[in-house]
Amino acid sequence: MSEFFDEVDEDVRREQLKKLWDKYSIYIVALAILIVAGVGGWRGYEYLEAKKAAEAGAAFDRAVELSEQNKHAEAEAAFADLAARAPSGYRVLARLRMAAEVATRDPQAAVKLYDEIAADRSVGAAEQDLARIRAAQFVLDSTTYPNMLQRLEPATTQGSTFRHTAREMLALSAWRANDATAARQWLDLIANDGDTPPSLRARAEALQALLPPVAKS
Repeated sequence: MSEFFDEVDEDVRREQLKKLWDKYSIYIVALAILIVAGVGGWRGYEYLEAKKAAEAGAAFDRAVELSEQNKHAEAEAAFADLAARAPSGYRVLARLRMAAEVATRDPQAAVKLYDEIAADRSVGAAEQDLARIRAAQFVLDSTTYPNMLQRLEPATTQGSTFRHTAREMLALSAWRANDATAARQWLDLIANDGDTPPSLRARAEALQALLPPVAKS
């Protein structure tokens, strides 16, 4: 008797499943198609992005070779093309390298390009700081200490990738401006930072020796 009821239950379950399938099969099939299409689309997107990155990498290497061959005009054009159309990572690198090529013919134009990168919030902090450093290198001999401070202070914070160089440049600018107090402030930061490179620390100590002694109260 129990076997009979088992068979009846099984028939009932099959009938219920059939009704559910008849009612919802179109939705189930549509969902399955969407899942397959989504996975396929994502795989296709990944493939295209990888292909774009590989092409951009090869183009970047060719542009670097042109620069190393002193074909600066051609290198500048190649980096400009990458800056306009390459994936985001290569776009930033290409902008930095394009500015470096421009500097070979027009340093002030290069400064403007570096300033644009430094002000671009879509660019990573390290790349922004590098642009600040490069621009400051071109104006160090011709601008005031307050201008250098405005340019470089964001790059001097603890944890910033290029803080050591930024601090050294500000110390040198302050020393040239006869601002011993400001120069000493940056040199102290250099001395107290355990990650300061030895060569930079040695230069900072040499500059410290050129400062007038602190007045005794």
